[in-house]
Amino acid sequence: MEKLLTVDEAAVLLGTTSRFPRRLIAERRIRFLHLGRHVRIPESALAEYVQAGMVQPCQAPVRQYLGQAS
Repeated sequence: MEKLLTVDEAAVLLGTTSRFPRRLIAERRIRFLHLGRHVRIPESALAEYVQAGMVQPCQAPVRQYLGQAS
């Protein structure tokens, strides 16, 4: 069985306050479970969220300036 994290534990892993994971849950942007009145976030859901937001670097085009500098 996969490890289920509390909102505070998820916040620590993300390096944020607990308000951020709560907002992700409220906006349904991350998978979560309701266990009675408790909310738990699967560890893989955090990994998926981070991976989906990852931006890969690209090589900037080389600019060639024509003409004289002012």
